[in-house]
Amino acid sequence: MANPLDDPTVDPFEIAKQAAEIIATKSGVAKHDIALTLGSGWAKAADLIGETVASIPADEIPGFRKSQVVGHVSTIRSIALPNGKYALVLGARTHFYEGHGVRPVVHGVRTAAATGAEMMILTNGAGGIKTSWAPGTPVLISDHINNTAASPIEGANFVDLTDLYSKRLRDIARTVDSSLDEGVYMQFRGPHYETPAEVQMAKAVGAHLVGMSTALEAIAARASGLEVLGLSLSTNLAAGISATPLSHTEVLAAGKEAEPRISALLAEIIAKL
Repeated sequence: MANPLDDPTVDPFEIAKQAAEIIATKSGVAKHDIALTLGSGWAKAADLIGETVASIPADEIPGFRKSQVVGHVSTIRSIALPNGKYALVLGARTHFYEGHGVRPVVHGVRTAAATGAEMMILTNGAGGIKTSWAPGTPVLISDHINNTAASPIEGANFVDLTDLYSKRLRDIARTVDSSLDEGVYMQFRGPHYETPAEVQMAKAVGAHLVGMSTALEAIAARASGLEVLGLSLSTNLAAGISATPLSHTEVLAAGKEAEPRISALLAEIIAKL
């Protein structure tokens, strides 16, 4: 089945609205309050935050695709939180390197906004530049550098990105774990890992984490009026800082080892939102 977002003439916000309507119908939840995109190592948080009301295959919802990345799920879950609110867990993340353009990358965020969500939690696995971050260290994202040469915003819509990653939400996260460090995340296009020289460039311009997601989604979230909390799992030291070559297997292994701990951390944070 053709994805409607592949047609450049369609309105992506209309597709997001249609997707939100189908999620409401299939889940029986008229409004979701919080949305989560769970990257490498973070997926188990969905099992800890509340009771799953519905789990919907992503390709049954307009604009979504099955995940193409090993270790990522391909479902959209509606979860009833203990406080009476509802969370929408977006398991089907489309990455920019898949070559479908920016619209599918940010479709989940726009759909979340259309379901009524007011907060967007974006997580990822990333390469760490700080040598003090051992593999498996969770890090709050304080800001980002978008190195993709793309933007989800179309036309003359000038969106302010000051405090894009909410200080209020970062402060709440630190009430759960006061030891949480924070850093600047730099998104590269991928799918290849960064070269050692590119990592040194990222370090020179102020980045502490490098990866292949999140920044474009965060921009779209701000443009849609969502408050954003970003969390990276530093799965490995970045190229040139690590003494060994990088591999996706290493990323998955680090994520799996850290998953119980960081998923519980995220669940505790969500309980306070």
